[in-house]
Amino acid sequence: MLLEVSDLFVSYGGVEAVSQVSFSVGEGELVSIIGANGAGKTSILNAVMGLVPPSRGAIRFDGSDITRLASHLRARSRMRIVPERAHVFAHLTVLENLLVGAYGLRKSMDVQQRLRSLYEFFPVLEERSSQLARTLSGGEQQQLSIARALISDPKLLLVDEISMGLMPKLVETVFQALHDLNRRHGLTILLVEQNALASLKIANRGYVLEAGRIALEGDAADLMRDAGVREAYLGI
Repeated sequence: MLLEVSDLFVSYGGVEAVSQVSFSVGEGELVSIIGANGAGKTSILNAVMGLVPPSRGAIRFDGSDITRLASHLRARSRMRIVPERAHVFAHLTVLENLLVGAYGLRKSMDVQQRLRSLYEFFPVLEERSSQLARTLSGGEQQQLSIARALISDPKLLLVDEISMGLMPKLVETVFQALHDLNRRHGLTILLVEQNALASLKIANRGYVLEAGRIALEGDAADLMRDAGVREAYLGI
């Protein structure tokens, strides 16, 4: 497995947000963790990226124990995160935002080649390359946030609540981009999402998180057929 998380606990000021969570992501998979707002999804992703320290548990990435590894070293090991609500640098241009994603890596990679590749995948970003990021639509900002993470050619992309605040048509656009990145380009993706239907439609496997614990796991198609999941998360 590319990513293995075992018995993970995350606490904030004595309050347990994540309790004994274990899951894995194989190379080339798109795995989704679904759950209601406040279930602990973002806490899991932040712990995997090293943005919050786990109180207990272990995290292994690409064969190495990274439980106590600093977040910038995880980034150097080709793990990247797309934070919720895009979080682009509003007063930088689209191109400048993309170059921020290559910071510290420019000597070891062909940045121009990576830009060409990203522009092929996200043509709107090439059209808007000289515009300030704050002038982009919500969907375009999400594409920019994904592209900024991709410029470093990650082995694992962590994606946090990408649908948040987007209109349905834009949600479809960004989820299609993730699907294509996984299926056509083999990118391994761990996606945490409140939009269970859109998330499970593009995932290979899924985990259902309730009150900081894994309540259910399985193939995405099986989870979409599960009566409890359909009622609680799919509105069916």
